[in-house]
Amino acid sequence: MTGLQLGFTGLALNAGLNSDPNRARLRRGRRKFHRGAADMMTTVKAPEGATWRRTRRRLATLLLAVAFIPTEGASAQDRGNVNPEPLPALAKPDDPSTPAKELFGRKTAPAKLETRTIGFYSKGCLAGGMALPINGRTWQVMRLSRNRNWGHPNMIKFLESLADQGPKTGWRGLLVGDMSQPRGGPMRTGHASHQVGLDADIWLTPMPARALTREEREEMSATMVVAEDRKDVDPNIWTPAHLNVIKTAAKDPQIARIFVNAAIKKALCRDAGNDRHWLNKVQPWWGHDYHFHVRLNCPADDKECKPQPARPADDGCGKELDHWFTDAILHPRPDPTPPKPQPGPRMADLPPACRQVLLAP
Repeated sequence: MTGLQLGFTGLALNAGLNSDPNRARLRRGRRKFHRGAADMMTTVKAPEGATWRRTRRRLATLLLAVAFIPTEGASAQDRGNVNPEPLPALAKPDDPSTPAKELFGRKTAPAKLETRTIGFYSKGCLAGGMALPINGRTWQVMRLSRNRNWGHPNMIKFLESLADQGPKTGWRGLLVGDMSQPRGGPMRTGHASHQVGLDADIWLTPMPARALTREEREEMSATMVVAEDRKDVDPNIWTPAHLNVIKTAAKDPQIARIFVNAAIKKALCRDAGNDRHWLNKVQPWWGHDYHFHVRLNCPADDKECKPQPARPADDGCGKELDHWFTDAILHPRPDPTPPKPQPGPRMADLPPACRQVLLAP
């Protein structure tokens, strides 16, 4: 049994086939793990011998950390609200036991502080955040009711640049999903990462040749590009333009990681040709079959930002990828124990500077 077979057998994360029962199982799995485990992983391999023993210890630490991932979900397919209501005031906002997500989730504007990222992608916050305009010549922001189109200025520039390159590669423009909240920090629903303004989800649906209505932005679904058996992409949907937009993103020197479904990584490995160095940054992970997730490196001048661990130097198209198509991953045993709701981190669990960000005007 390989490392992740032992560590993840029984998790309903990648079992979500395109049928209704399996789609529901995938949603449950995503709620449990998908939002944060990728943020802690450096790579996924099928180790042996001494390497396996070392990896087993790392996996034990990972699984312990995963146990504290919030259980609520808000995927790209969850509908938004055309007329969102403000969240009610908290009865005890100063209570140390109040989850940080409830505090940051009620901040509707950025902190008026010098721009900086604080902490790690799944445990931090954002000062002086900028909003990506909801409309651009080559992009449109989706799920406006979530107010998650905020990021570090580096992310705003990256998305605008990638969007402008899209038409040259056959991708008309970007539909941008969740980025970060105005002050970053933990989210009430969805991701465990996206906390420091350096993460963004990009739909695997090209922007249409018209402006989407508010209703469409809240209610339309992104495109599932993975085949029903989860072993490859759907050849009726996948195009060279899908490869090109991911490749263009991965070649940007600011990119630390791109998360995609294993079936998408398989297609990229198969179709990349001789130009393969960029594949190193593309990491398979559960979900990510309607969108790809881009993560930028820490800004060079942000000393409080904790960087993403480096991946191995290879292209990730060998044993690491093969493992994702084992039966234990594709058809895990059902978990007999319902997941317990987790409150998520408190303010005391975040870097101390995040309190200043939270309380700033």
